[in-house]
Amino acid sequence: MYTDLAGTAVATSQAPFLIHECGGATELDAYRRLRRDIFVTEQGLFTGSDHDDVDDDPRTVVLIARSADGIVLGGVRLAPCTARDLGWWAGSRLVVSSDARASGVGPALVRAACAHAESHGVLRFDATVQRQHEKLFTRLGWVRRGDLDIHGAPHVAMNWPIDRIERLVSATKAMLAGVLAPLKAQSLGLGARGFRGDDGVPVPGSDVIAACDAIIPSMVDRDPEWAGWCAALANLNDLSAMGARAVGMLDSVGAPTQSRLTRIIRGLADASQAWRVPVLGGHTQVGVPSSLSVTALGSTPSPVRAGGAAAGDVLTLTADIEGGWRRGYQGQQWDSTSRRTSEELDEMASFVARTAPKAAKDVSMAGLAGTTGMLAEACGTGAVLDVASIPTPTTASVGEWVTCFPGFAMITADRPDASLASSGPAVSARCGELTDTPGVALRWPDGITTRAVASTVTGLGEA
Repeated sequence: MYTDLAGTAVATSQAPFLIHECGGATELDAYRRLRRDIFVTEQGLFTGSDHDDVDDDPRTVVLIARSADGIVLGGVRLAPCTARDLGWWAGSRLVVSSDARASGVGPALVRAACAHAESHGVLRFDATVQRQHEKLFTRLGWVRRGDLDIHGAPHVAMNWPIDRIERLVSATKAMLAGVLAPLKAQSLGLGARGFRGDDGVPVPGSDVIAACDAIIPSMVDRDPEWAGWCAALANLNDLSAMGARAVGMLDSVGAPTQSRLTRIIRGLADASQAWRVPVLGGHTQVGVPSSLSVTALGSTPSPVRAGGAAAGDVLTLTADIEGGWRRGYQGQQWDSTSRRTSEELDEMASFVARTAPKAAKDVSMAGLAGTTGMLAEACGTGAVLDVASIPTPTTASVGEWVTCFPGFAMITADRPDASLASSGPAVSARCGELTDTPGVALRWPDGITTRAVASTVTGLGEA
């Protein structure tokens, strides 16, 4: 009972059950007894016990539904499908006690399992369900993949559609074609033909490559030194992706106080010293809202395009997977570069120039999958990524890694027989290919592909 704003007493009722992660042996035993009662005794799907290897996997998560008086009404388990967690999980052994099946426990457990999987960076979530439960799963949004026969009973293979990558792409890049249309309509707008959508742009009539990036104001306010470092990092990576040698930077910095302004400049100066690329000048202002953008200038007689490859060319990821998540940006921003020597940074920065692939892009805030989609779009192709082949830090989930800003990472496309230059402390691995189908697909160890990006990323089209 509570009183509303009008002073009227309103009756309330407690939720009939609560879903949470299994908290100990007592709840786990109750869940397994329910499974035995239903799957072994009632349905006869198993003889003696339904215990399997998933129960023995320490990574397995069990969610249970518990009544207000502590009785376990049902449960479901989730676990990775591979020895190395690739972000491919499956839900199984969904069970509800016979006297709770009309109370919504089953659908609630399914929803909770989906939410748990997505919140832990899972990119593919499967389930094999008994045929009579297919309608329930379909109603909840699951997609049918095919029919199976398990222990003599008809089952259906189903998949929960996870749009983590598509959401990131939509939030960061999907609006570009419309917003940039007035610039694209001008002569040389958005760069010369063949370079549209690139990380940097060749300055007409010269061997100069220019790149420009801004840092979001909230990041400048929250972590000024890191913002200054990243402003340089993002631009120098852009030049590296073009095969250009950086020669200098220009900055435009604003801050409400001298203290914050000093901290931003300190981060930028640290990066300038680490990469040995000077800040040649710019604009500095105090007493204004925080803002930060940097323009980097480099040179190369033979710029590497993002759109220079074709269907059938192989994709390679070269990334620095040492380091860790930047404090305050868990799962979003990876920091390895601040721990590198100038010599190591130089070797990574010159990797694309020394390799001279047909196409290259710096992995940006759209993440690996989104950036691969931008490269494919510029090439007039699609792409497929082999999830198991992507170099990934041991302390990051695959879901986090393919959607984060990874510090230093280059996605390149080239002939299958092309060689790779040394990348210093970064590692390189072939992890996919360009295809004739627009968008980006993820290919899993069982041969199944799932769509990560449905179509083009920016809408700018072929370079």
